[in-house]
Amino acid sequence: MKRISILGVTGSIGTSALDLIARNRDSFSCIAFTANENVEALAVAARTCHAKLAVIANEAHYEVLKTHLSGSGIEVAAGAEAIENAAAMEADFVLSAIVGAAGLRPTLSAIKQGRTVGLANKESLVCAGDLMTETVKASGARLLPVDSEHNAIFQVFDFDRPETIAKIILTASGGPFREWSLEAMRSATPAQAVKHPNWSMGAKISVDSATLMNKGLELIEAYHLFPVNVDQLDVIIHPQSVVHSMVEYIDGSVLAQLGSPDMRTPIAYAMAWPERMAAPVPRLNLADVAKLEFLKPDMVRFPALGLAWEALKAGGAAPATLNAANEVAVAAFLDGRIGFLDIASIVSDTLDKIKFASILTVEDVMIVDENARVHATDLVKRKH
Repeated sequence: MKRISILGVTGSIGTSALDLIARNRDSFSCIAFTANENVEALAVAARTCHAKLAVIANEAHYEVLKTHLSGSGIEVAAGAEAIENAAAMEADFVLSAIVGAAGLRPTLSAIKQGRTVGLANKESLVCAGDLMTETVKASGARLLPVDSEHNAIFQVFDFDRPETIAKIILTASGGPFREWSLEAMRSATPAQAVKHPNWSMGAKISVDSATLMNKGLELIEAYHLFPVNVDQLDVIIHPQSVVHSMVEYIDGSVLAQLGSPDMRTPIAYAMAWPERMAAPVPRLNLADVAKLEFLKPDMVRFPALGLAWEALKAGGAAPATLNAANEVAVAAFLDGRIGFLDIASIVSDTLDKIKFASILTVEDVMIVDENARVHATDLVKRKH
């Protein structure tokens, strides 16, 4: 049995992983489960899967979690340090699915122990890509991408002959506002933004998909995951979300991974790697799809993608600044404090104002993250 820990077990990625575990009981032994606030769901997951440890990030929920798991034999802990310790526990596979920059320290904790990490937390690589990849090399850990796009690339990328790769092409659905005018997007509501046309995801990532920031973050992530340079990265809009990404080779061949838009496919691939396991996803019927479209992204209506390109090229602390400002702006939009178009505006202004120092340690990342959040929060207050 493969020993598995899930960091962020109550989110959309975590619950999809739980569904796969439930269908493959004899294949997995659950070690540690963590959650941020949803103490009830954490307790249910831990009991159902007989996890050895359950950790809640919010220490105020410790007693509630302890009560829920009383008599189960499951160890209980709370707080940020406890989550890092849970990530470091001996396991064959650690699924890193904590949303946002909060996932950085726990992910690094697992990497330092040389674990195989299924990375669904793109912000970790965005904020500290060089630091993470250097730690992977030093510890002998392995990163398996769980994002559908990077997972697709991983499946068709020739790691033995990277010199034969001409380009990586990330596909994007275009989100719910793909055909909206700027004027229409100005009055877009959070309910409209989170209604993704193809994928079922959490609120934050759904808004990122609507602004195309999600694809920008994925560009930065791809740069660190695969041995390519910035000029070998490209993005194309693909509304059907059937082709999850492509790799172009120097002989003109383009290899793609196709599938129904269901996150259980890439999660299953990572969980079972290097084998494959059955996943209860709708089977792709190309005759039913009938048509596959590919379009250039509109950088005027969706400036967030261009901002991510700029941050990637600038390097240093720019990606961490981009991510922090975006997290603040998206949260403010979901709370109804700013408009949809204000998200990219706040990120742009923060990138202009924050000095880009080098990122050498986790502490460096935290300082940049905090400075960017303070500036972005001030901008939100001015617009509100």
